[in-house]
Amino acid sequence: MQVTETLAEGLKRELKVVVPAADMNSQMNEKLAEAKGKMRLNGFRPGKVPISHLKKVYGKSIMAQLVNEMIQEKPTAILSERGERAATQPEIAMTEDEKEADEILNGNADFEFTMSYEVIPAFDVADMSSFKVVREVIDVPAEEVEEQVLRVAENSRTYEPKDGKAADGDKVTIDYLGKLEGEPFEGGADQDAELVIGSNRFIPGFEEQLVGLKAGDEKVITVTFPAEYQAAHLAGKEATFDITVKAVAAPGELEINDELAKTLGLESADKLREIVRSQIESQYGQVTRQKLKRQILDQLDEAHKFDTPSKLVDAEFESIWRQINQELSDNGKTFEDEDTTEEAAREEYRKLAERRVRLGLVLSKIGEEANVQVSDEELQRALFDQVRKFPGQEQQIYEYFQKTPGAVASLRAPIFEEKTIDHMLTVIDVTDKTVTKEELLADDEAEAAEKPAPKKKAPAKKKAAKKDDAASE
Repeated sequence: MQVTETLAEGLKRELKVVVPAADMNSQMNEKLAEAKGKMRLNGFRPGKVPISHLKKVYGKSIMAQLVNEMIQEKPTAILSERGERAATQPEIAMTEDEKEADEILNGNADFEFTMSYEVIPAFDVADMSSFKVVREVIDVPAEEVEEQVLRVAENSRTYEPKDGKAADGDKVTIDYLGKLEGEPFEGGADQDAELVIGSNRFIPGFEEQLVGLKAGDEKVITVTFPAEYQAAHLAGKEATFDITVKAVAAPGELEINDELAKTLGLESADKLREIVRSQIESQYGQVTRQKLKRQILDQLDEAHKFDTPSKLVDAEFESIWRQINQELSDNGKTFEDEDTTEEAAREEYRKLAERRVRLGLVLSKIGEEANVQVSDEELQRALFDQVRKFPGQEQQIYEYFQKTPGAVASLRAPIFEEKTIDHMLTVIDVTDKTVTKEELLADDEAEAAEKPAPKKKAPAKKKAAKKDDAASE
């Protein structure tokens, strides 16, 4: 086999591979010899079929099999011999001329093909001991823990029937029928709906108009759906609701004590506070982690400047671009609405794609050099997390990951990245800084640049209303 490099331009490579006809015939004869003892042809005793006859009957099909094996196996071997890693699967090209192909399959011509690919660029990882990052942490105040405990406890609050008028904080049981221009609309009705006034479960202006009503009262209220409401036929529209109050109940006293904790399955109020504090710290910890990671990625990006494989960048850009256009479409926006143009946006997100690919290569090399491993147990947990997101479709999700090439790799990649970041934190100079919640959660323009979202954030759509609860948000 002869391999000739015909293109070496930047990261692009093209090789011409020639397998002599003599080598192809030799391999074919070996396969025929192996199969001879198994072949049974009319007119011949088992194992006595002449090779020449086998070649006449099966030669072309075996040669076709050899060609397929060549283009499947040789590129990997060639790359290994050259000490190169392809950024994507090499593109293989061979003759499309029927006569030329027939000559190859008949063993009368050399088998030639070309393989085109981009190499993973060679680069040295920067000395990370010079990196400095600040880890923002919060000392969660007791008041915030208590506020959250109260919210948790609200789910266990009892309500007692009352004869008087409904006030803020009372629970009302109502029937309602929504209408647009006097006609009922789909999803705008419910019976025996329970609503705590002031909970802001329903669209703005709905709950306030229930104050002062008592059991047995009927009233028509008027509200306007938010302009960004998820149901397009209701967004921004004025609607009326025929209300019938079935019952009014006043909230009982809410005291945080051991008895309340036991109703929640915990042994004490202190344990409840401990769990709530842990949950709050975990939520803030995720923000801390993301801001810390942002600093690391920015410094990695600054320290590594090299060409990126265009095909990887193209794939990353297309993924970002689809998401951007989907977000704009979902929100009824255009690039002009975001104070930009499609051309400028393309340029911006192309740079983002290049950054992501470059950082991906850097993190991959750092992880490999640090011998970062993703265990089967970690992959299994990640798979379970994915499955839990699709209740009722567990079997289909399992089958998807079993049958889809690259699906498991999509689970492995983020785990590998986070473990690589963990490794880097053992090398990088990290300074802890106690901050307030407001400081931690302050908008970070640089962080927004990493996310595939328009410069000006489009109004987020609210969750789709249930058919029987179109008045609620």
